[in-house]
Amino acid sequence: MRLAPGRFLRHRAPTVPSPRNDVRNVAIVAHVDHGKTTLVDGLLELAGAFRRGTAPRERALDSGDLERERGITITSKPTALDHRGVRINIVDTPGHADFGGEVERVLNMVDAVLLLVDAVEGPMPQTRFVTEKAIAHGLRIVLSVNKIDRPAAEPHAAVDATFDLLAALGASDEQLDFPVVFCSARERYAMADPDDPPGDLSLLLDTLVEHVPPPVVEPEAPAALWVSTLYHDPYVGFLAVGRLARGRIAVGDRMARVCPATGDNETTVADEEIFRVRKILGFAGVERFELDGAAAGDIVAVAGMTDLRVGDTLTVPDPAARTVFPALQVDPPTMSIRIRPNDGPFAGREGAFVTSRKIEERLAREVLSNVALEVAPTESPEEFEVRGRGELHLSVLLETMRREGYEMCVSRPEVLLRRTDGGAVEEPYERVVITVDEAYVGAVIEALGRRGGELAGMDAAGAGRSRLSFRVPSRGLLGFRSELLSATRGSAVLASTFESYGPYLGNMRTRSNGVMIVLEDGETVTYSLHRLQDRGALFVGPQTPVYAGMIIGEHNRPEDIVVNPAITKKLTNIRAAAADEKLFLSPPRTFSLEEALAYIEADELLEITPASLRLRKRHLDHNVRKRHEKARKAASDQARARRSAPP
Repeated sequence: MRLAPGRFLRHRAPTVPSPRNDVRNVAIVAHVDHGKTTLVDGLLELAGAFRRGTAPRERALDSGDLERERGITITSKPTALDHRGVRINIVDTPGHADFGGEVERVLNMVDAVLLLVDAVEGPMPQTRFVTEKAIAHGLRIVLSVNKIDRPAAEPHAAVDATFDLLAALGASDEQLDFPVVFCSARERYAMADPDDPPGDLSLLLDTLVEHVPPPVVEPEAPAALWVSTLYHDPYVGFLAVGRLARGRIAVGDRMARVCPATGDNETTVADEEIFRVRKILGFAGVERFELDGAAAGDIVAVAGMTDLRVGDTLTVPDPAARTVFPALQVDPPTMSIRIRPNDGPFAGREGAFVTSRKIEERLAREVLSNVALEVAPTESPEEFEVRGRGELHLSVLLETMRREGYEMCVSRPEVLLRRTDGGAVEEPYERVVITVDEAYVGAVIEALGRRGGELAGMDAAGAGRSRLSFRVPSRGLLGFRSELLSATRGSAVLASTFESYGPYLGNMRTRSNGVMIVLEDGETVTYSLHRLQDRGALFVGPQTPVYAGMIIGEHNRPEDIVVNPAITKKLTNIRAAAADEKLFLSPPRTFSLEEALAYIEADELLEITPASLRLRKRHLDHNVRKRHEKARKAASDQARARRSAPP
């Protein structure tokens, strides 16, 4: 069992470790869209994981609705297949940087990582992040260069770039001596060299069996399992998923769930529960099946406990013989939002859970399994600060809660600042890589320059394409993806990952225009909207219920304006010779949840319900809003005067 540097085991009895040659444990890591989940589909299909008579499923392990809709992997999932008498346990991990916590928490289950790299793009920002974590854990590297069937593929250049990346990250000589397999996951073939005739993906499985070290286990020691992920089943309760590091377990055994203390004092136990094992589940393909028992080296799911969180240890009840793993450590969050109950006039019309108590309970459940997420109290008992890895990480949580029936109001995402020992304020920066047509290179550089970005490098990326590398403040990327697609006519591909903290750049305005704010409650009318669309873009159509303080459009000018979209045309008893002129409205601008979060300013909120997304001001009453604006302006003028005053 490998542990990250500085981690340790406690209460270990002297036993003789031995390799278990019939098992291999490996995690597949890659940058987003490099074909990781497609490769897992091919391996499962080759191993006969799908039932006879059924068609193989595309993205079989992406079982969540959001995962299948967005085409990305959000949570890590274990699976297993048998190849020539060896059981290969595979952990599929997310490729997006915002879900890096899912990668960090599963690396303690495996002995090697299968690093997947695109033959055209080579190592990308998320590749660097996950590779650095794997090297820190001392894991062996197996490289697979995917998409070699693409016209602009340069497989040998991708291998060289990966070697340079590993060397720059301080990999050992053993890790630098990695095997390479070239493949096309979509076409289901692989070869040892791009010039060789293509064969099936069994070459990759042979490479894993040969080069992934077998787990070194202590089968006769007291049992110990480090919980790397968890599920909740309505029938059996919590399911603790992890690799059994030592000993054996069987259904009916008495075990202890131990939660170690966090912080500097890791030698104490924060929580403990004695339970009896009700079920042990193994993984095969896309299915789970019941087992009578499990031995050290197996990746299994254990049921029977009444409470659970990621990072707990399942071990023997005897305190003198048990093993307790330290608390799981992941990188800290970089962005936060504030969530509070929906207090608008339409509260409770569309959702089932509308109170702060229900929201607090839901967030508490999420923290148990989402290790990269933090929930902190605020000055108001009705409001909660939720911290995560990025805009997508937080928006997936909000979308999940929305589909479960929750109503809430959410503030604009804010980056988490920190102070150095010298008192200087720092903010998080990200490494951004953009691949774009050469005709739009200038537009991309100009757009990111306005958001505090610095160009770090520019390379060719195939015929007529360029790859730009930037260092950008994290808050400068809020809302940038939609602007980038508009500026490049959809030809740009953006990837980013957290790099480090750097100097705070001061106030940064990302929205240049004001908004249209509703004056009073009512229902929008075509007559009024037709007059308002000359003043800017509308966000709503006719016959839409609105309320005072709700935002229904973007003003053409920098200032906000208050409008009444519910005014109807006044009727008279005077007949006109000609018929009324027909009114035509432009289609309203619609927002996704991520776009709406990035659009709002600090004095605005996003109202989220199961059926609607509404933009609104924090203070709905116009008079109250004006008082707060005057107070804020006065405070800003006083601060400016103090800065300009002579010493």
